[in-house]
Amino acid sequence: MDMHFQHLYEVLSHVKGFIYPNEIELSWSILIVQYPYITGLVAGAFILASLERVFKVKVLGPTYNIALLTALAFLMVATMPLISHLGKPQRAYEIMTTPHSTSAMAIFGFVYLWYLMVVLLLEIWFDNRRDMILWSQKSTGFKRFLYRAFTLYSNDISPRSVALDDKIGYIITIVGIPSAFLLHGYVGFIFGSVKANPWWSTVLMPVIFLFSAMVSGIALVMFLYMVISRLRKVKVDMACLDTIAKYLFYILILDFTLEALDQIHRIYEAEESFEILSLLVSGKLYITLIIFQVFMGMLIPLFTLGLFQFYKPSEKIRRITYLLISMLVLFGIFWMRWNVVIGGQLFSKSFYGFTDFKIGLIGSEGYLMAALWFVVPFLILAFLLWLLPPWKKHPLEEPVSAE
Repeated sequence: MDMHFQHLYEVLSHVKGFIYPNEIELSWSILIVQYPYITGLVAGAFILASLERVFKVKVLGPTYNIALLTALAFLMVATMPLISHLGKPQRAYEIMTTPHSTSAMAIFGFVYLWYLMVVLLLEIWFDNRRDMILWSQKSTGFKRFLYRAFTLYSNDISPRSVALDDKIGYIITIVGIPSAFLLHGYVGFIFGSVKANPWWSTVLMPVIFLFSAMVSGIALVMFLYMVISRLRKVKVDMACLDTIAKYLFYILILDFTLEALDQIHRIYEAEESFEILSLLVSGKLYITLIIFQVFMGMLIPLFTLGLFQFYKPSEKIRRITYLLISMLVLFGIFWMRWNVVIGGQLFSKSFYGFTDFKIGLIGSEGYLMAALWFVVPFLILAFLLWLLPPWKKHPLEEPVSAE
């Protein structure tokens, strides 16, 4: 009995004001923060790749394959935070076998499968089929086996087949652009459709999530391109970096404008929830929202990239700045997801109280589990870069012969 009262005391110590009993402990934790964050990285990376493939921004060529492989690596892990949160991963297949047309989460299962199996895997396969055939001729052992298996034991690299690969890959990329929008836009749709929560219930939520996803994905590819170039001890293409920074700047403007418009609308509307939300922003979310998300993750990158549009310092300064800016953007977008998911659960539906949120080190909702799903995508990406190294691709003009 004493332990029961001690636990009750610890729980109530996190409560300020009046809240309902079912609001003391949060239902969604850091894993649900990771869920939209990782899917956003996928969508943003793919959009950057499509700029080179579909919109013919050829200066982005050095990052095209890195962006595609990054999208695939993170997409393969995108559902794992959600499955870890729900438990019983062996039942995950049931979302496919027992579909519910009225469930946004169930529909996402099919969007995810479409994007993974049809869009990303096929596009990467068509882009690398010719190279895998050529690599298989020079490889031995396990690597040769993988190349032969992935090319379906074909040796056809005739100009006609390569042209067909390029044409089909181009079509898939076009189809993939709205698919990427749908993949991440639905996450914002889920939050925005919760009418009982005024922090989430806004028609701009899907659009804000989509643009923030583009921002984070572009920043991730910029960061990875610089790190990979450093590890390979090759010089980065500054024209490519400057172009990525330019697009990042444009998308940041749109993202900032949409988020500012959403907040201005809340202030102007000033409905019954306005007071509790203003206390939330100025209190529990002040550091994560004002400092981390807005100041560090938005305003500093915006000001810096904007300055670079008019004044370009030396290449060394730009490289260092771009690396720092990409990390700040990734940092800020993570806290944007945190402020949406966690922040929306900290205040009571009575509008008269707050609860608190603390994360443990271990357990299914702890720091270690969250760290695992941040590390695994980079391990998958390292394997993909080993298997399909963009820097070893054969130019189409290069004379080749098939066995």
